[in-house]
Amino acid sequence: MDRTIPEEVQRKKRRRRMMMWSGGGVGFFALVIVGAMALQPSVSRSSLSVSTADVGTLQISINAAGTVAPAYEEIINSPLDTRVVEVYKKPGDSVKAGQPLLKLDLQTASTDYNKLLDEEQMRQHQMKQLEINNETKLKDLAMQIRVSEMKLNRMAVELRNEQFLDSLGAGTPDKVRQVELNYKVSKLEHEQLCQQYANEQKVMAAEEQVKALDLSIFRKGVAEMKRTLEEAQVFAPRDGVLTFLNDQIGVRVAKGEQLATVADLSRFQVKGTIADSYIDRVSQGAEAIVKVGDALCKGVVNHVVPTSEDGTIGFTVQLEKTDNGNLRSGLKVDVHVIYGVKDNVLRIANDTYYLGAGKYELFVMTDDNHLERREVELGESNWDYVEVISGLKPGDRVVVSDMNAYKGKSDLKIK
Repeated sequence: MDRTIPEEVQRKKRRRRMMMWSGGGVGFFALVIVGAMALQPSVSRSSLSVSTADVGTLQISINAAGTVAPAYEEIINSPLDTRVVEVYKKPGDSVKAGQPLLKLDLQTASTDYNKLLDEEQMRQHQMKQLEINNETKLKDLAMQIRVSEMKLNRMAVELRNEQFLDSLGAGTPDKVRQVELNYKVSKLEHEQLCQQYANEQKVMAAEEQVKALDLSIFRKGVAEMKRTLEEAQVFAPRDGVLTFLNDQIGVRVAKGEQLATVADLSRFQVKGTIADSYIDRVSQGAEAIVKVGDALCKGVVNHVVPTSEDGTIGFTVQLEKTDNGNLRSGLKVDVHVIYGVKDNVLRIANDTYYLGAGKYELFVMTDDNHLERREVELGESNWDYVEVISGLKPGDRVVVSDMNAYKGKSDLKIK
């Protein structure tokens, strides 16, 4: 026969079951929470570069690519078509001013120069011959003028005598007219000779000037040939380092072809290039910062190329300290040309995340263990800082290292 279970016992059993279910639910939820926390994405604190937003002055600059180049560099070109006969140095050697670098074949050029010297002498003799001929011709004309003048004086006496005799009745009018006509003809002949003498003087003077000018031009050609021969003796123009040398013996070189380059590697400048759309931001006299590794070198833009080539313009930066030990010829560097200043700017550190003014998604530390993604608008920049327009406030700690691996994550845990 079944026995009725007391009500008190039934209540105890129900309470026990409820406690078991409650404990199981709490444990399940605890496991869910722990699992969710374990699955939350995290990032190592040591991999983060953090910048604290602050207010300060911002020197606005434009970034350009640059190459370190010697402050002084001279290229030696071949003055004529020839070939290399001997080589006295090799690239990389230090040279002193006046030291020979190459010997060129000058036999043909020397022969041509000697021919020019002979021709110069011949032209000098021709010039002297012309002067003698002109002098002789003028002397002949002068003598003819003297003879004509004497004849004219004699006829003038005869005319006066005939006129006197005619006045006494001892002469005849026909005789007087004949003598007078002869006198006038002689006078015209004398005037003609005098005019011819003056004209010949002018013509001869012009001929001599033309001949002298022709000789002067020829002498300049001879001097140019002499200078070419002197330049063909390839010497170092100044103290420096031989950065290039055409050292192939026997090779033919054309006129104007590069033979050697001597550079002063104790002082440097920087040659920069930038897109021509930024031409208004680069001007002569502008301050510039050259970043060589972690070192910053101050300088000034001392030349801007006025023409654009392939969408870029070139400029040169003169460094304050040209003997910086970090500088090497051909070294690629970053050049920052300063074109403005802003005061009381909210700013954060510049790093690889910054690609120009615009909106960015940056991670901001909410506490020591968490990061949240935030939209931040950035403006101008320089080599150290970036202007913050909106999205941050002073004291915010912003991650400025590469966070592309966490793209799309809104929150991160710092471990």
